[in-house]
Amino acid sequence: MSTPTQSRPASSETDPPGDSARLVRGSLPRWAPWGALAVAVLVAAAIAAMTGFSVTLFVLLAVVLYTAGMYAWSRTAEGRRKAADRAFTAVVTSAFLLALTPLISVVITVISRGAERFGGKFFTYSMRGVVGDGGGAYHAIMGTLITSGLATLMSVPIGLATAIYLVEYGGGRLARAITFFVDVMTGIPSIVAGLFAYALFTLVFGAGTINGFAGAVALSVLMIPIVVRSSEEMIKLVPDDLREAAFALGTPKWKVILRVVLPTAVAGISTGVTLAIARVIGETAPLLIATGTTASTNFNPFSGQMATLSVFSYYEYASPGVPPEPYLARAWTAALTLMLIVMVLNLVARSISLFFAPKTRS
Repeated sequence: MSTPTQSRPASSETDPPGDSARLVRGSLPRWAPWGALAVAVLVAAAIAAMTGFSVTLFVLLAVVLYTAGMYAWSRTAEGRRKAADRAFTAVVTSAFLLALTPLISVVITVISRGAERFGGKFFTYSMRGVVGDGGGAYHAIMGTLITSGLATLMSVPIGLATAIYLVEYGGGRLARAITFFVDVMTGIPSIVAGLFAYALFTLVFGAGTINGFAGAVALSVLMIPIVVRSSEEMIKLVPDDLREAAFALGTPKWKVILRVVLPTAVAGISTGVTLAIARVIGETAPLLIATGTTASTNFNPFSGQMATLSVFSYYEYASPGVPPEPYLARAWTAALTLMLIVMVLNLVARSISLFFAPKTRS
């Protein structure tokens, strides 16, 4: 004897009125956010125009009106939850755009003002014997590449070896002490690194020892903790299964690190190294103290002062001659060149990450 299957109808006369309607909510059209934003911008522009049109007032009014309008509209059509979600989305998006505004402003300003002298002469001439208009930053570009290259050669092996020790071998008091000092070094001001390098070279080589290598040492003090931290995190991300599989085949630990761990983490490590270089390549304070500046080209980092782009831009902007326009133009062009170098370094890091990243089957 079969038992009849009982089923509840979707709605009946005994259901409370409106219960089935509450289960399904409406939704705003796809153009709703853009329409609300357009209305908010127009209303904010009208209000700001009546008060003298302040950009700050206009932006704040647009954000407030857009958020309030989207919340009210969504509350009536989609319910309280969806309205709250749309309101928080609007707040987070507005905060992101507001935080991005200064960066975009800086980029536009540097490009517009630096493009005036951006040409072959700027990259092939130094400032030796130049007063007023003319000259270039060839000596500063070469000085920046030399000091940053030396700092990278010193920092990467030390930082990578330290990260390997902390992850693969550490765990005792020494590892905890190293971690503590790395944390301390991460937060030191850049001027302290310059003073350290200057004091070190003064004690070893005598007073007044200022050269490119001293500046590289100062930059390496700033780079090492960044390389250690980034490399440590990337090595930690290597799965333990890879290590255990290599150990099961009888491979020594040092070979596992060289052949398994580092190739797997090389993409993230290269990105961390590039970020460390980008962090120090624009430093001015330590190079002012440890490297100094010169108007001539100096390829020897162990003898004499050496110009760098950051210091060159600082002096051209802080102490312009008469007339000041050529000096200010060179300062902006040096800043643009420095920004382009950092961009190229990031592109190189991305390329290395894509090339060396572990291949996965889709």
